[in-house]
Amino acid sequence: MEMHQKTNYPALYTLIVVFFFWGFIAAGNNIFIPFCKEYFHLDQFQSQLIDFSFYTAYYLGALVLFAFGMLRGKDLVTSWGYKRSIIYGLIFSAIGAGAMILAVEADIYIGMLVGLFIVALGFSLQQTAANPFAILLGDPKSGDSRVNLAGGINSLGTTIGPLIVSFALFGTAAAVTDNQIKNLSMDKVVLLYTCVGLLFIGVATLFYLSKKLPEGKSVETIEKSTKALKTLIVITLLLFVCLAPVFQSYRSEDNKKINEMELVLEKREKELQTTTDFSAKGTINQEIQQLQSDKNTLKAKIENKRIMWLAGALFSVIGGLVFAYFQSKKNKEGWGAMRYPQLILGMIALFTYVGVEVAIGSNLGELLKSKQFGGLHASEIAPYISMYWGSMMIGRWAGAVSAFQLTRQKRMFLIILMPIIAFSIIMMANALAGYEVTNLYYYFICVVLQIAAFFMSKNKPVRTLLIFSLFGITALLVGLNTTGMVAIYAFLAGGLACSIMWPAIFNLSLLGLGKYTAQGSAFLVMMILGGGIIPPIQGKLADIIGIHCSYLVSLACFVYILFFAVIVKRILKKQQIDVESTVSN
Repeated sequence: MEMHQKTNYPALYTLIVVFFFWGFIAAGNNIFIPFCKEYFHLDQFQSQLIDFSFYTAYYLGALVLFAFGMLRGKDLVTSWGYKRSIIYGLIFSAIGAGAMILAVEADIYIGMLVGLFIVALGFSLQQTAANPFAILLGDPKSGDSRVNLAGGINSLGTTIGPLIVSFALFGTAAAVTDNQIKNLSMDKVVLLYTCVGLLFIGVATLFYLSKKLPEGKSVETIEKSTKALKTLIVITLLLFVCLAPVFQSYRSEDNKKINEMELVLEKREKELQTTTDFSAKGTINQEIQQLQSDKNTLKAKIENKRIMWLAGALFSVIGGLVFAYFQSKKNKEGWGAMRYPQLILGMIALFTYVGVEVAIGSNLGELLKSKQFGGLHASEIAPYISMYWGSMMIGRWAGAVSAFQLTRQKRMFLIILMPIIAFSIIMMANALAGYEVTNLYYYFICVVLQIAAFFMSKNKPVRTLLIFSLFGITALLVGLNTTGMVAIYAFLAGGLACSIMWPAIFNLSLLGLGKYTAQGSAFLVMMILGGGIIPPIQGKLADIIGIHCSYLVSLACFVYILFFAVIVKRILKKQQIDVESTVSN
């Protein structure tokens, strides 16, 4: 008689809290971005540095772990053990929360970025260990269901995070004008991160004191992948080379001149409103026009340089991976997991996926502030941010149904029911928080369209990726060509499109890797970097061509994911892998 390992539910529930944190903090950043833009007088690119700091930390953390693993000949996380790695990650995140508190107390934006960077470094270590650890907490055959459960709770964190962070920042669900934001106290942010830091420490203590948790250790040696490591190091160096001039430009003499011109313009515009002398008004008006023209000319010059360097940063990542793709085809020696084309193309796909997922949400606040999209104040956007990230929960709850052994009728019923329940929870959470949600009622139409997409995908990974990337492309095209609630719904529906992409991209990228599967997984986690690179690029483009048109960047990301869905099936077929019968997401 076959014995089944019992699930360690207390440990699983504790681990699920860690998954909740990831979603809570990541989605809460979408409220911090428009708040910080007003509070610290930033442009859209500078406000997007919150995403840059947070998601770049994931990449650098994973890269450092990989590099040390290569030097030692064994993986650091498995040599420490999953349990201890999660504890270390939680302590690191607690230190980041402490740094965040100090920065908020001192009113230093760069300090806040450092704090978020340290929090995310801890998350990087936690995420590397948490998924395999969830599988160890019970019967390996039911491991997927535990990971999916944790993913669903992660999505709940992304739904609740914006609401709690919004209340911490604004103290109310009522509208707070952008001018009022500049005079707000950040005491509640200190309280929020004090609670978060204590929770990190509390969960770490629970893990440490639990004697029944498996250590999850392994002493297996890993194969050297020197060419892959060198390529990733070169990509990292090129990123810093390209990004340094962008950051430096904000301290340049030309930028100082622009700031001085803006102050003079503000002063002249006040004089124009108060003076009663018509001849003086004419003179002041001419001066304003000349100053505006000079400022625009100088600003265009700086912005063009910035976008050029940012494009260089994007090219460094994608170009470096394309280089690895062609070089590994010539000689596979020293490339490790990167010898497989499906992995390299999948790394780019995951880079663009995380990029578009974060970019849509992070720029949504600025979009909603424009007159064509409601002219909302930063304090009023929380329900929309919550619904965007809640769209991830809607899709993931439906996607989790396939992890359980159910009859066809029950599975179909739950694929319809779970999105409805998730949508209802999001609406209820916003209503209980005191927000006006009537504008979001008709978004349920988009949810129905997603349910239809689930049925069309037939639980096949390539088909799923094809249908949902087309769903995202259609949504972005509608959003780019309309305004008002139709466009808002379309951009929110980008979250529905993204919701189910991660497992499909991940699984397709790792198919056929054999002994290189663990290393390939580490490379894919590095590509969370897309959330740190693509949103600032869209933010800078918004500074140049406007926030609405900047969503062309998000559209381009969905187009690449569609390309990956088409090409990966051909690649796997050449390797004699029948993808549709081998994997299910």
